Amino acid sequence: MTWSIVARDPATGAFAVAVTTCNIAVGASCPFLQTGVGAVSTQSMSNRYLGPVVLAGMARGLSPQLALDSALAGDEGRGLRQIHAVDAQGRVAAFTGANCVDWCGSVAGEGFSVAGNMLANGDVVARTADVFASRRDLPLPERLMEALHAGQEAGGDRRGKQSAALVITTTEDFPDLNLRVDDHAEPLVELSRLLALWRVQAEPSQYTRPSRANPAGLTDMDAIEAGWKARGMDICFRR
Repeated sequence: MTWSIVARDPATGAFAVAVTTCNIAVGASCPFLQTGVGAVSTQSMSNRYLGPVVLAGMARGLSPQLALDSALAGDEGRGLRQIHAVDAQGRVAAFTGANCVDWCGSVAGEGFSVAGNMLANGDVVARTADVFASRRDLPLPERLMEALHAGQEAGGDRRGKQSAALVITTTEDFPDLNLRVDDHAEPLVELSRLLALWRVQAEPSQYTRPSRANPAGLTDMDAIEAGWKARGMDICFRR
């Protein structure tokens, strides 16, 4: 009922999860990321406890495969689960339970994994993986979106479309990018629209906000307002 990408960008150290499904609010249940550690998506009959356990295992130095094995060992419903992960070394692992609904499976690539279940066909995962692997010319968010769109064109979730999410983290304890479409007739189209808005409204000021390197962030109000005006956003912020 879901397919997703977990990925690590070696150039920036970013971790990402991009996911879509025919169910409400997929972004609330599938993606789990931890800066410096890895990214996980838990899906099918999702067990949200698995994501943090896998991340904790990788934080202790376990490989993604060992972290998945350890987490699933304590889950009596493992046959219903699908979960995949990537770590800080770009290693990936995936598990698809024996009771997941066809089509179900995964494809591993260099620093990324694509996994899905209840899909129209195996081409959904294959096309998603092919496009993600081939579009290294794109920034990571757009690359992830192009890949999901390709999977949708190959058939997507066999039930239809409803929600999607895109989460990326690099250096902070919170995501750089966290976009969700919880209920929409064309969730990937809407998520792409939100990404374009994020590029204009949020990304330019992202590096002036409080961070590990600069705990207070930019505090000069004149400089902040100058940034708003430069982007034509002064009226929007002063409403």
